[in-house]
Amino acid sequence: MDNITRLILTARVYDIVKETPLTHAVNLSKKLNNKILLKREDLQDVFSFKIRGAYNKISQLSQKEKEKGVICASAGNHAQGVALSAKSIGIKATIVMPETTPNIKINAVKRHGAEVVLKGDNYSEASDYSKILTKETGMTYIHPFDDELVIAGQGTIGHEIIKQTTKEDLFAVFVPIGGGGLIAGIATFIKNIYSNIKIIGVEPEDSNAMYLSIKENRKVVLNRVGIFADGVAVKEIGDITFEKTKQYVDDIILVDTDDIASSIKDIYYDTRNIVEPAGALAVAGIKKYVKKYSLTNKTLVAINSGANMNFDRLSFVAERAVIGEKREALYAVKIPEKPGEFKRFCEQVVKDKNVSEFHYRLSSRDEAYLLVGLTIDYEKENDEMLHRMKKMGYYAMDITPNELVKNHIRYMVGGKTHLVENELLYHFRFPERSGALMKFLSHMKENWNISLFHYKRHGGEFGRVLVGFEIPKNEKKEFESSLDKLQYDYTDESTNIACRLFL
Repeated sequence: MDNITRLILTARVYDIVKETPLTHAVNLSKKLNNKILLKREDLQDVFSFKIRGAYNKISQLSQKEKEKGVICASAGNHAQGVALSAKSIGIKATIVMPETTPNIKINAVKRHGAEVVLKGDNYSEASDYSKILTKETGMTYIHPFDDELVIAGQGTIGHEIIKQTTKEDLFAVFVPIGGGGLIAGIATFIKNIYSNIKIIGVEPEDSNAMYLSIKENRKVVLNRVGIFADGVAVKEIGDITFEKTKQYVDDIILVDTDDIASSIKDIYYDTRNIVEPAGALAVAGIKKYVKKYSLTNKTLVAINSGANMNFDRLSFVAERAVIGEKREALYAVKIPEKPGEFKRFCEQVVKDKNVSEFHYRLSSRDEAYLLVGLTIDYEKENDEMLHRMKKMGYYAMDITPNELVKNHIRYMVGGKTHLVENELLYHFRFPERSGALMKFLSHMKENWNISLFHYKRHGGEFGRVLVGFEIPKNEKKEFESSLDKLQYDYTDESTNIACRLFL
């Protein structure tokens, strides 16, 4: 028997952890023609599975280690798990969190009696500082995923699933992946008991360290990670978790922001609970897997890993869920600028379709651009809509997958300007904290004029900003050198087709 399997069987979690139910997702099951069961880790007292691994590790520390206290770095769920575990055992806990962490998460950790230290703009910087404090204080570091006792604590979920189902019924378990502790524990236990049950990991396309590591058979460190599913936003997976995933996991599915948002909505309709983006990864993976392999009449389990959702993010989720459900399409259309053409477009193209948004901008005396959102069955009707527009002689392009459009351009007014010379467009990720904008502006020379600026808060640790600059041609290298000194993630979007059309 695998050592982690033995540790799972002897894990100490149920002093503080609930054995969570498997909820039959009736609506989702009907929609997908399979039996979908949700493992409800969102019902734990800290609204996340992380309490399992944290408590199993901390409860088995030596008396000397307990007297020194524990320390960890986390932006949310692991922090709460460590804080509550330490409180229940009666030992000191210090949690290092990024300065960008929302107050709701900071306050949740403080309520459990832990000391919170804010350091850095992201998890990596907070983690580096926590290791410095560990050396200075002698406290015991509680790793969020790459520790056998932590993995074993998470693996008790797999043990519960086996008890709650039968091997004849269960076809596959879908598990979200961040650093890999959750899937390593679940996969190790289930595969050592019933090797025929498939274990499928699910990662966001923009936070896919495990997927790339398995593909290349070496640990891959990402330069940057996506910020929507912040609960799995990990640049580097663990050594133990990498080996266990290679050994026991059958496949890894990648999903995008729209897939995740629509899955949050699916889970809400079945449970009336709102999970966080990372908590909906497994359902998003099931939907994609079922379609890819045309599965029917199978029993599939999704791990609802957490429900620590920032309230500020709900409007963004609702908006993107529509696209994720393939019920909305966005089009860029160029039409002649002449009397009656706008009306003709509506009569001949839009017809009976519901318009979700409509942006019109005069580009010149000869042509105008439209950004049109239509409520349609995207997979069945998209080609038809493009054919309608092209048949009318319009230049038309499907821009539904374009992140720049969905995050920025659809909200902007004004359109093209002929006043700006040598304009460059850049997309930035700003830390969501006071002083971030001032730091940015302080690195700009006075003759680098800002010609466009768009920001919309999405409730994450980082904000997305689209900025236009007037930069003399011979100063572009100097300009990008200044951006590098900022250490903000940025992308040159000057050649992006959506920017060229609308901005």
